[in-house]
Amino acid sequence: MSNFGIAPPVARVMAGGLADALFETAHRDPALPQIARRDASAPDTWTQVSAAEVRDEVVDLAKGLVASGIRPGNRVAVMARTRYEWTVLGFALWSVGAEIVPIYPTSSRDQVEWILRDAACVGVVVEDEQGVMTVGSVCAQLPLLRHVWQMDDGSLARLVEAGRDVPDATVDSLRRIVMPDSTAVIAYTSGTTGHPRGCALSHRGLASPCDVLLAGWRHTAAAPGQQPAILAFLPFSHVYGLMIQGMCLRGGLLLAHEPELTEEALSAALLSFRPTFLFGVPYVFEKIYKNFLRKAQQAGRGALFERAVRTAQDYALAAERQRLTAGPGPGMDLKLQHAFYEKTVYRKLRAALGGRVRGGCSGGSPLNRDLTLFYAGIGILVHDGYGLTETSGGITAQPVGREKFGTVGRPLPGTEIRVARDGEILVNGPSVFHGYVNDEAGTREALQDGWLATGDIGRLDSEGYLSITGRKKEIIITSGGKGVAPAPLEEQLRMHPLIHQAVVVGDNRPCVGALITLDPEFLAHWRGALSASNTNELLGREAREENALRQEVLRAIAGANSTVSRSESIRVFRILPVPFDLANGMLTPSMKLRRDTIVRQYAAEIEAMYATARAGRQTVQEDLAGWDDSDDVFRRTRPR
Repeated sequence: MSNFGIAPPVARVMAGGLADALFETAHRDPALPQIARRDASAPDTWTQVSAAEVRDEVVDLAKGLVASGIRPGNRVAVMARTRYEWTVLGFALWSVGAEIVPIYPTSSRDQVEWILRDAACVGVVVEDEQGVMTVGSVCAQLPLLRHVWQMDDGSLARLVEAGRDVPDATVDSLRRIVMPDSTAVIAYTSGTTGHPRGCALSHRGLASPCDVLLAGWRHTAAAPGQQPAILAFLPFSHVYGLMIQGMCLRGGLLLAHEPELTEEALSAALLSFRPTFLFGVPYVFEKIYKNFLRKAQQAGRGALFERAVRTAQDYALAAERQRLTAGPGPGMDLKLQHAFYEKTVYRKLRAALGGRVRGGCSGGSPLNRDLTLFYAGIGILVHDGYGLTETSGGITAQPVGREKFGTVGRPLPGTEIRVARDGEILVNGPSVFHGYVNDEAGTREALQDGWLATGDIGRLDSEGYLSITGRKKEIIITSGGKGVAPAPLEEQLRMHPLIHQAVVVGDNRPCVGALITLDPEFLAHWRGALSASNTNELLGREAREENALRQEVLRAIAGANSTVSRSESIRVFRILPVPFDLANGMLTPSMKLRRDTIVRQYAAEIEAMYATARAGRQTVQEDLAGWDDSDDVFRRTRPR
């Protein structure tokens, strides 16, 4: 099939490894601000570190690694949150030809043991004492592991001191023997089922999507004449985080780190660092929107906010039609409404993100189309891209000026995408991985004639735009033989402000059902508003809340059901008291649902949910009978 290229096909010729880019930048423009580091004594203050200063720190740490016996081809694990030291350490390891094995700091003892043993790591860098204890508990089973370094106890400073007598030329010599096709990272998949598998990613593979995106999209990441500033908060233990770091160091973008993913920490970092572009996952963009809505309602401006949202979406939709040559663009009335809300609402929303954000990119899973229209309408064009661990990061992007919301864009130049007869997406290109470590059978299954079988289901339209509809292994087959992709339904459910997570079930069941968790912050706000507005004393407070909550969830389900056929619609549901998270093992570290684990853990609740329906109790469809569509404030009827 033809390749729909959307940027210059060749961004730069790569002759060495990933570390070279930093050294080249430091030589060419030594004073360029490369990393912004938070001041420990003043968390809202950021100190800029130049490219030359970062390079010098990398060289000093690399010499310490050499003095400690780290050699080319050795594998060293890094088990830490997204922080300054991670970046310096990573480039130091690449500078001596070592291979990095990222491990999520929240990984369990068994996961840590498996990865360190499977990758044959000779060293591991942890963040804190908890990390030392986790690794220490499995050291007896890891005879190849020689070093355990802890960031927070001064180990990296001691490494630097140990390398004082190693000549700088030694690091330079080791760096120059690293080839583009050498392995740079062994990235372990999240492991939604069974043990995670290590993907061997080359220096060239990791650099390829970064360089193509920089060539075609760098100018969209900041205002003209302004250095793009990126706040990295996604884990570097995931390939998406590594790609963000790589683009910053390869493209001269200013990189800052935020290790905490809490609402408070992220909000404070956005306000103080003031990024120009946001890289995130759908959960982040959904959460930002819900926080906007909650704060507007708390201030008594909920109705104004909802009108502003509708105007933003209408404006973005008209603009989308215009750039795709399918319409004339926003009319005069819509322009006037948009200008009014720009002064009263939109600029305040942008200010809450630091005031300089002009765009964003969402990855990990598809972003809701209505949400992308909202962001575009308030002046933040969020692109939806697609990639996997096995593809070293992104393989599609939205063409500049031809963005089509609801899709993940077109294949990057040099990358080809096909859709098999069963709907599976196949990929071929320079960023595709070398294979799984210690798993030849798995590698042969994934790579067929150079094409990667992604396991994702999707479709390509006539212009080469790709849409993701689900995971091949996650398709639900009801007892009636109907195949249902759960992801689109779950995405629609999460758009309701009260719903935090949703898992659609129904394998070998008569109909589709859903397990739902609630957003704690919005639930507390909703309960307060409900108590203040309800004067009905005939029912107790708990009964009123339960009835009202059920009606809100039913509205969300009605909105989701409106996007699918009746046979695919959700008929039964359960609200769970505890959200799915890393601590209870229901989420992968990259925030994806562990479906098999959830279904096993909540088997009794699922059985009871369907038993209630079999016993003749009301289903969702019966509850909704007699509703008028106009009653469903969350149902949108925008053209797709």
